[in-house]
Amino acid sequence: MKTTRGFTLLEVMIALLVFGLIATAAAEVGSQYISSYERVRDKTLAGWLSDNRVNELRLLEDLPGISENSDDRDYGTYRWQVTTVVQGTAEPSMRRVEVTVARYIDGQTEPVPVHTMSAFLGEK
Repeated sequence: MKTTRGFTLLEVMIALLVFGLIATAAAEVGSQYISSYERVRDKTLAGWLSDNRVNELRLLEDLPGISENSDDRDYGTYRWQVTTVVQGTAEPSMRRVEVTVARYIDGQTEPVPVHTMSAFLGEK
């Protein structure tokens, strides 16, 4: 008499359950990796934009006046809002500058803040 060997239905169901759990965990790790990559990319680009804005102000002949302004810029493949706040300090020959960079996300009218940088500028 010849007996056939193979997996029982219970063994197949357990194997499918284990595979499903592993696939779910792998999908979660992949999703977290993509989200982390996007966050680091946005922080890096926003950091460069804020550095550029502070350096633009440093290159001016005179100290910038006390003010607040925002402008939109294309940088990389994204649209950004760069807000610059220039404040006075106790020392009249110095200014405190705060640059906030926000990214426009697809379909939203208000940008999402990504990075803020503070700096002090003095007379040359």
